[in-house]
Amino acid sequence: MNWAIVIFGLVLIVLVHELGHFTMALAVGIRPRSFYIGFPPALVKMKRKGIEYGIGAIPLGGLVRIPGMHKLAGSDVTSFIGPAMHEDATLVPTVQRIRRLVDAEDYAGARAALPELESELDRAVLTPSAKRSAERAVRELEEGTGGDAYWRQPAYKRILVIGAGPAANILCAMVIFFAVYATGAPSGNASTKVGEVEAGMPAAVAGLQPGDRVVAVDGRTTPTFDRISAAIRASHGRPITLTVDRGGRTLTLGPEKTVRSGGRWIWGFVPAATLAKYSVGHSARLAVADCWHVVTGTVAAFTSIFHGHPKGQLTSTVGIVRISAAALKVSFGWYLQIVALVSLSVALLNLLPLLPLDGGHILFTMIETIRRRALAREVYERVSVVGFALIMLLMVIAFSTGNNPQ
Repeated sequence: MNWAIVIFGLVLIVLVHELGHFTMALAVGIRPRSFYIGFPPALVKMKRKGIEYGIGAIPLGGLVRIPGMHKLAGSDVTSFIGPAMHEDATLVPTVQRIRRLVDAEDYAGARAALPELESELDRAVLTPSAKRSAERAVRELEEGTGGDAYWRQPAYKRILVIGAGPAANILCAMVIFFAVYATGAPSGNASTKVGEVEAGMPAAVAGLQPGDRVVAVDGRTTPTFDRISAAIRASHGRPITLTVDRGGRTLTLGPEKTVRSGGRWIWGFVPAATLAKYSVGHSARLAVADCWHVVTGTVAAFTSIFHGHPKGQLTSTVGIVRISAAALKVSFGWYLQIVALVSLSVALLNLLPLLPLDGGHILFTMIETIRRRALAREVYERVSVVGFALIMLLMVIAFSTGNNPQ
């Protein structure tokens, strides 16, 4: 159940991001063609009002297909439908005519010729791969020449649509932080009450249970968790006893030896978190402060990459899942705060001015506005290769620094 909650949190972050793009596109008059959680092929899908909704088999993110993301060129048409023309030469005259219309920017004429091309493709005998490529050509023509094509929209509409994804993640983080503070946030001061006992560790062997309140270590009173922790660390592997209050009964557990983990001596239990509620105004201020801390911390993490400093602030998806699961065991509030941190981090990552990230699309929209004409698809594709390589480099650094036990 814990793992299901952790995975649900990550899916929620992706859903919020894609929902931001989706709703803003509809709001400015661009009708998305599909909305997926995960990437196709689809496990489940349905179509409603011309939009395909589905859950993809590849759980690596989400997808909102916006029509006509790039300006269509005649070479795009012949490139996509090339295999079909090679297998059936009767398609060539119609395809060449459509190519000329697209190059002349007569998009109405190109759309008018689409039914003829579709009819010829229906009659043609094509291999499955050639047929799929031809279907993509038809889809690109239909979407790229339409009035709601993304590339044909004013710059402000395109920026709103692309920026809505990160904005939704930022809003999600703010709402979660606010809700946690308003309803009871972990205060950061660990209590003397046991929250979780790790299986197979000395604490479990001695019989320590969640809910026990530790009152002494080796007979010495420990009024705070800091005192408990210090006494356990000072054992240096020798057997210790814990005196606990269990439902009004005082019990002495042990002796059991401590074990070394992460450079310190432990018994194998986690304290329960203490909660603190705040007023609405104070909760809002704390939420804003937390978001700002994440922004500055993320900037510091990326800066450290270029200055050769330790990269411990970066982590991978695997590391995030592990941290989330550990936080959930301590407190649901801690877990929600981790979800908010990840949501905000996703927004900041996507705002990097690199294609194919959202920030890259915003940057290129500004460039096109200054140039007063759209860039070709091939320009986007070439720059995206460089951007993708840089993103992969960040992932390699994250995996190498964020998944080692601390």
